[in-house]
Amino acid sequence: MLLHEITLENFGAYLGKQVLSLNPKPGKPIILIGGLNGCGKTTLLDAIQLALYGSRARCSGRGNRSYEAFLRDSVNRQAARKQAGVKLWFSTTVEGEQRHYRIERHWVIKEKTLRESLEIFINGEYDKAVSDTWADYVEDLLPLEVASLFFFDGEKIESLADPERAAPVIESAVQSLLGVSTVEQLRTDLLALQRRQKVSREDKAALELIATIEAQLEENEVARADSLQRVASAKAGLLHEKRELKAVEAAFAKEGGDLFRRRAELEAQRAHAKSRLEAVSATLANTVAAGPLPLLLLKEQLEALRTQVAREEDAVRAEQLLDALHKRDKELLSLLANGVPNDQLEQITQFMQEDRARRAADADVPRVIQMSATGIQQLHSLDQVLESESQRAKELLTESGELKAQLDALDRQLAGVPAEDAVAGLIARQDKVRQRVDDLERELRAMEETHAARVREHEKFRDAREKAYAKRAKGLAELEHRARVVSYSDRARNTLEKFGELLLQRHISRLEVAVLDSFNRLMRKEGLVKDLRIDTSKFTLTLIGADGEDLNPTRLSAGERQLLAVSLLWGLARVAGNRLPSVIDTPLGRLDSRHRRNLVERYFPQASHQVLLLSTDEEIDDELLQRLIPSIAQTYTLVHDDVTFTTTVERGYGWGTTRYVA
Repeated sequence: MLLHEITLENFGAYLGKQVLSLNPKPGKPIILIGGLNGCGKTTLLDAIQLALYGSRARCSGRGNRSYEAFLRDSVNRQAARKQAGVKLWFSTTVEGEQRHYRIERHWVIKEKTLRESLEIFINGEYDKAVSDTWADYVEDLLPLEVASLFFFDGEKIESLADPERAAPVIESAVQSLLGVSTVEQLRTDLLALQRRQKVSREDKAALELIATIEAQLEENEVARADSLQRVASAKAGLLHEKRELKAVEAAFAKEGGDLFRRRAELEAQRAHAKSRLEAVSATLANTVAAGPLPLLLLKEQLEALRTQVAREEDAVRAEQLLDALHKRDKELLSLLANGVPNDQLEQITQFMQEDRARRAADADVPRVIQMSATGIQQLHSLDQVLESESQRAKELLTESGELKAQLDALDRQLAGVPAEDAVAGLIARQDKVRQRVDDLERELRAMEETHAARVREHEKFRDAREKAYAKRAKGLAELEHRARVVSYSDRARNTLEKFGELLLQRHISRLEVAVLDSFNRLMRKEGLVKDLRIDTSKFTLTLIGADGEDLNPTRLSAGERQLLAVSLLWGLARVAGNRLPSVIDTPLGRLDSRHRRNLVERYFPQASHQVLLLSTDEEIDDELLQRLIPSIAQTYTLVHDDVTFTTTVERGYGWGTTRYVA
């Protein structure tokens, strides 16, 4: 894993946007960041952890406050807007592929509400699914427990200086960082598997279920037979009552009961027919007879009228034509006079005179009627009107006859209706029997539904019995399989237990060697500690002096105990082989000059492939800076403004005569 860049925006003492490039260089793993106390070195370490882990981050300044309260207090007080954020860009190898991650965590304060947002970019592309599940996702990349071994400050180193207090750290590191917990988790999973296999009294429960279903089937069989008998009895009773009803209805019909029941209907039909007949008669008398229909009695006169009107029309047209012919003949004869021989001209003149004389005879008709054009048009359409009225009269007469016949039939039926006292007894008897039939039909339907439910219940119980038998047969076969699983799991758990013990012992042995080697590299007193041991059950650290006896940690100076803590962290990293960045905050407190030189020359350049070193001016002074320069890739100074209480980041490191810019 490699940290590339971190951006702080209005976070803690950092006002505005402050960007630090964290890329190491070949052979130069150290990024040196200097600052006086209170300038924001620890805040920078907090920002890295906050970006990665959010509410689970073990930030130094959080204490017992809630996560929301911590975010509120982390916004720079000089910021124009109450919002802040941290961005972290890093890369790591996932499934053999190099991936670049950019975490952007922001929060905004509006009055009493705080809204936080988190966006994850993978290889430059926003990934919503990973953003929504980042808390779980980051645990696969860099578990929080593992990160705590690589991101540490002077206070943590000081707490680990006590071997008794170091025990939990050693246990956590061995379990998570060195993979021992994986073996124990596998043993736990196998135990859970065994418990799932050992289902108590499973076969007995199956037999009890089968017995219960058999009892239910037996009860159902009795209930089903009873319901079937009830249905048969109800059908017999219903059949008897239907026969009785049929006999009563026959007697009732014989006495004219049907007509009696229909009397009101017949009277209503008669009243309707009578009303309709009166309406038809009124239409015939007042509408049809008062219209043009009586003209059908004057067919001959109407025909003579049409003939006379036609002759008068022809005479009028003949008169009009004679005047036109006289003028035309005169003009024609004038035109033919010079070009036609006399004998032919006389023949033409004679023809014209005869034609005019014939037409004059047609025009010589007495004008008796002299009918107008409108009257002539009405006379021509009279036949169609009379035909329509005649058809309408025939339909009304036919309907009138039918209504009279219907009235006669209804009068005959009403005459045959018996008196009420003659059929009252039959009516009461018929109603009583019909009520019994209706009741029996309802009872029969209910009984048939009950019987059908019993049949369905029988099918359900029978299917359940078959499934129970099949399940028991399968369970008997699985019992052998489960027994084998339990047996094999026991063997595997025993093997894993032995493997875990050997793995733990192997890691502890390697860790003892690595921590002792790291401690001897950093110590200026050679031979002070000859050996060290780590208890595999309590994970306590025991030092062995040069005389072969246990060395009480109190005999070590505060600086030597601090170096022991650093050696412990360095040894863990060396044994684990994890290529993770080391972030070290104020690491040289309580160390004398010799120990500081050893730490600078032997530990920092080799602590990891990337080392973020956060130091004060007194820790990494001019002399130590010169020793570190060959391993420094980049340098920064955190400059604090005592007036505004804000911090900005500048390139370079140094307060004394030497200032180094990388």
